[in-house]
Amino acid sequence: MFKPSRILIPTDMSDHADKAVRQGFEIAKLFGSEVFVLHVVHDHVQQCTVDYCIDSKLADDLQKQVVEGAREGIKKQVEKLVGEEAAKATLDVKVGAPYDQILKEADEKAVDLIVISSLGTTGIGKYLIGSVARHVLLGAKCSVLLTR
Repeated sequence: MFKPSRILIPTDMSDHADKAVRQGFEIAKLFGSEVFVLHVVHDHVQQCTVDYCIDSKLADDLQKQVVEGAREGIKKQVEKLVGEEAAKATLDVKVGAPYDQILKEADEKAVDLIVISSLGTTGIGKYLIGSVARHVLLGAKCSVLLTR
């Protein structure tokens, strides 16, 4: 029987991701698994546009604010959905391509299960699998549970 000991739950803080968070924590509770919740900020703060640039220190400060805002967002999401169990989870925010960062985190944390929503904030249709979830399915070295 499959008994995951380390579970990664990527979240984009959407309603779809709420379901994945709940389900991931339910599985963790059943098996006493360690939980890692990850949010990926897709873009770096751009220092320059076509005809205007901001100071690099300001861009760095803005990037830190974006990451801290995301960290607070996932903390609130997890606390709202799972209550006391949230304190047992490791929460993290990365910057980059979501599926790359999810796969990298899964390898670094040696997880044996990724619980991910089949649709996120950019979901096009009710019956289509999201591109992030598709890339994670194709690239994961561990089991992946898609929620909907």
